[in-house]
Amino acid sequence: MDRLNGSASLMIVSDLDCTMVDHDDTENLALLRFNALWEAYYRHDSLLVFSTGRSPTIYKQLRKEKPLLTPDITVLSVGTEIMYGESMIPDSDWEQLLNKNWNRNIVTEETAKYPELSLQSETEQRPHKVSFYVEKVHALKITKALSESLQQRGVSNAQEELLEWHAENAKSNPNIIHASERCAAAIIQAIGYFHLGPSISPRDVSDFSECKEGSFNPGHEVVTFYSFYERWRRAEVQKTERSMQKLRLSFYPLGIIVHPSGFEQPLHQYIDGVQRSYGDKQGTQFRVWLDRVSSAQIGVDIWLVKFDKWELSGEEQECCLTTVLLRSKLLHECNLNLPLTKNGDDKLTTFRQLFTLLEGGIMVQWRLSGTL
Repeated sequence: MDRLNGSASLMIVSDLDCTMVDHDDTENLALLRFNALWEAYYRHDSLLVFSTGRSPTIYKQLRKEKPLLTPDITVLSVGTEIMYGESMIPDSDWEQLLNKNWNRNIVTEETAKYPELSLQSETEQRPHKVSFYVEKVHALKITKALSESLQQRGVSNAQEELLEWHAENAKSNPNIIHASERCAAAIIQAIGYFHLGPSISPRDVSDFSECKEGSFNPGHEVVTFYSFYERWRRAEVQKTERSMQKLRLSFYPLGIIVHPSGFEQPLHQYIDGVQRSYGDKQGTQFRVWLDRVSSAQIGVDIWLVKFDKWELSGEEQECCLTTVLLRSKLLHECNLNLPLTKNGDDKLTTFRQLFTLLEGGIMVQWRLSGTL
């Protein structure tokens, strides 16, 4: 991947439905825990891959419904489409490879022999995939028969039930875990079980004063702060003078916020407003998560950090691209550039989107500019 300078330290390949995404977890708590863990510790040198049976159409629909991170690679339509990055650039070499062993006419001829099969929607019919619905009672028999007939005609495909495969092949394999947790929480469990790296999500930390890295980690800093920010607004952390004093000390005392309109507000006044916002989202559906966190060291102790900051409030969801300059020591000023929210209409909403309690870093000035 062009994003990485070398080989990935870790690559996680995950299905979506009932694996990364728990549709019974209405607040998406496990998924948000994984998001925070990945962006804090792994995004900078590892690869995240989503592999799903969904077509691009309903995959994008799921992204609107759930707080999914942007994967480095997306494998769609049961492996027949591979796309890269946020722009979802298709892998043309993979398409050419599939063309060698694919004949759609043969597939439609063979599947037409089974009245138990009913075609799925047009969006699920892809260049190298024909999708059907079938009742579970008929699925095994038809799958086996189709696999044999298609293989005889030079077109092959097979899929085993995961638990059945696990029962037959994996019980005594020390490199496979049958997790006790569900979905994204199970992925976190596996990371810890196999000692692949940090497995405590910043969202699992109750005392943020103890949430510190041995060395300065820009991703960890911004993710930890936003976890605090969400809990502050939801009144899930104690409102103490110590917390606010620590917040004030994290800012340059003469810092200002610069609104796109040109309006300037002293940072200390803004922090006073933040203090008054404690608990204003208590009991509501309010969540904050970061995506695509990247950092570059541009000085001895200076990092340029960029990320998408998402905020869910009720049914409304907003995203803004954020740029932060962090310093590992409380010596110099740092700037933050924050564009408008996607809707762009309520510009004042961007004021409340960011304040910072970045351990080991300070912020002098916020500049809000541009649109997404």
